[in-house]
Amino acid sequence: WQLAVRKLPQWAQTTGLWYPPRISMEQCSSEATAVYKRQIIERIVSPASDRAAMADLTGGFGVDFSYMAPVFGKAWYFERQQELCRIANHNFALLNLTDTEVVSADSADGSSWSDRNYTLLYIDPARRDGVGRKTVVIEDCVPDVTAMQHQLLSHARFVMLKLSPMLDICMALRKLNSVREVHVVSVRGECKELLLVMSAEGAPLQIFCVNLDTQDPPVLLNAGEAWQQRANLCDEMGRFLYEPNASLLKGAVQDAVAAQRGLLKLHRDSNLFTGSEFCADFPGRIFRVEALCGFGKQELRQMLSGVEQANLTVRNFPVSVADLRKRLKLREGGSVYLFATTMADD
Repeated sequence: WQLAVRKLPQWAQTTGLWYPPRISMEQCSSEATAVYKRQIIERIVSPASDRAAMADLTGGFGVDFSYMAPVFGKAWYFERQQELCRIANHNFALLNLTDTEVVSADSADGSSWSDRNYTLLYIDPARRDGVGRKTVVIEDCVPDVTAMQHQLLSHARFVMLKLSPMLDICMALRKLNSVREVHVVSVRGECKELLLVMSAEGAPLQIFCVNLDTQDPPVLLNAGEAWQQRANLCDEMGRFLYEPNASLLKGAVQDAVAAQRGLLKLHRDSNLFTGSEFCADFPGRIFRVEALCGFGKQELRQMLSGVEQANLTVRNFPVSVADLRKRLKLREGGSVYLFATTMADD
């Protein structure tokens, strides 16, 4: 319940809910990411009359299911662990989820769910092996979606996959067919989920980058064009420094976003950008540049005169944060942000 207060505030307010073993609680989606999935569904499944049926093939604690199910006329929850099914049955009644059915079955072979067609199939493969170690590669997760993908697409108009944020997006696209949307989902600056929407209905691949619970605007780009675009390098530092959020970096669209806003890149490998004008809609952190110097002792001493603590960031620089803090004798924190990086002229 203490974890739910932070992760699932609406659920935590419901008296009488049952909670699962801790690992299920840790692996379940947060309220913010579950709401985001529902918003995806409400956008792609249009008009509302098309929202006939959905199934969650890896139900778990049922958080994602509870937010997606009300969008549809009928919803099935499949889960191989009987204890989680018992918890789901109890909780769904308290959450007023009607027209839902809980099924205790392993969905990997398809026999439990493939007797009907769906508007949406949702699957969140378990990312731990038989001894509890975390896995990232799609084929190592349970169930193996790469082996099921043709069956999934033959029984649903849309298939939504929740995958590890550690997964290489290009590798996933090589192994999965008919992906039309990639969603990189961060919450308060931390990348939490990688969502793929698959459909046999062909469409250009789009990439969505969001940073939930922040003021960062969402980013939507044509993936092919965005991944080819490169920002121009700067000759000198502008008045402002721009640091892309985690979703832009994971989605590899930071250059495209910066170029759209007329920003210049400090170095081809830095992923830091600059500009003379304030760009309020940049998805990430924005800093006003107060001072700039080289790495010489005298330059540093002069620039940091009177500064006793600072927040340090190292990007494309040959010294670690720990070593830099020790060398500069700065305590952590405060209102000063110090970036150590390499400029375009190396």
